[in-house]
Amino acid sequence: MLLALKDAEETLGLTPPAKEVERALASIRKQRTPDWSFVYSFDHRFRPRYGINRPAGSLGRSQVCLAALRRYGDEQVNDDLLAHWLHRLCLREGWFDIGRKRPVPHETHFSISGYFYYYAFYYATECLEMLPPEKQRPFLPHLAQHIISKQEKDGSWWDFPLYDYHQPYGTGYALTTLSRLRHK
Repeated sequence: MLLALKDAEETLGLTPPAKEVERALASIRKQRTPDWSFVYSFDHRFRPRYGINRPAGSLGRSQVCLAALRRYGDEQVNDDLLAHWLHRLCLREGWFDIGRKRPVPHETHFSISGYFYYYAFYYATECLEMLPPEKQRPFLPHLAQHIISKQEKDGSWWDFPLYDYHQPYGTGYALTTLSRLRHK
C-alpha cells in the first residue's frame, strides 16, 4: 500500500495522510531484524528466530519491505542491500519454488508458502528499478527465466490454490514482472 501511495503522490500529486504513512513505515521498521529479514507479522517480532522470520523465510517479503523503505527515503536501504536480496532470490529460487502449488500454506521449510512466489518476484522488480542500469543487468536473465519457466500449458501462472482467483492473480503478477523486465 505504501508503494501505491507513493506512486499516487508522485504521479497524481495526491498527498497521503502523513500520520498513516509514518505508522506503516514504523511498523515495517519494527518488523526488521538486524540481518534485514522481516518477520512475518507484527506479533512475530517477539519470535525473530522462527524459521519464517529468518532470511530464508523472509525471502518472499523482503523485497516489498525494502522497496517501501527506500521509496520513503530510508538511506540504509542502499543499492548494495537491494542487490544482496535480489541475488538471494535468484540464487535460492529452486528451494523457494518447493512451496509453490502446495495446498497447505507454510508446510515447507522455513514456513515458505506458495503465495509468496510471484509476489516476491513482482516486488523484486520494484527493487530492481531502484538500481542503476549497470547493477540491474546481472539479474535480468535470472528473474525472467524463473518466471517464464513456470508458465502453465493454458498460458497462465499460479503459485497457490487460493479460492478461484489463483490464476488471475498469479498471471497478473507474472506478466507485470515480465513487462518490467522486458523494458530493461
